Amino acid sequence: MPAPEPSVFAAVLAAGSSSRFGSTKQAVLLDGIPLVRRAIDTAVRVCDNRVLAVIGHDADTVLAAIDSEPCFIAVNDDHGKGLGTSIATAARACRGHADALLLLLADQPLITPQHLRALIDAWSGADNVIVASSYSGTEGPPVLFPSGAFEALESLTGDRGAHALFHDSRFMLKTVPFDPAATDVDTPADLAALV
Repeated sequence: MPAPEPSVFAAVLAAGSSSRFGSTKQAVLLDGIPLVRRAIDTAVRVCDNRVLAVIGHDADTVLAAIDSEPCFIAVNDDHGKGLGTSIATAARACRGHADALLLLLADQPLITPQHLRALIDAWSGADNVIVASSYSGTEGPPVLFPSGAFEALESLTGDRGAHALFHDSRFMLKTVPFDPAATDVDTPADLAALV
């Protein structure tokens, strides 16, 4: 019998304050769909019912934007301290349930299900292999972290995210090129450029 496929959960990080946008960008519409719902829908197409949304700032508005999307909700009460706290919240929520965690940002609207699948397919299943997207001369989200990285993710604080783990000797980094991941929505002008 073939070995069962690893359990990969996706976590859509949508807890930030959107300070540069001027309003709750997770709820703004692109092609009639809130950014957070677009991200969740993309994740659901790949991870089915293993999708988590991490919310925090203006949680009621973000929840309303998520609407009836099939996902688990985790509230990051420390969202004001930075992105690292949302990653830690996601890792804690998935500990014991997931073999790997696929982290997405709610403000990367050009991410496709095909790219998420490519990240999963590039993962060997090993507990020390991280698979990141590469674009614009760097590596970043979406990123797949194996459960062997969860303890390190849970200790993250501040706004640095998990980039330090890419260069941690405990882990091996693989990358999957995807230039559209460089597009994120930080300002109203960024959103206007996509319409």
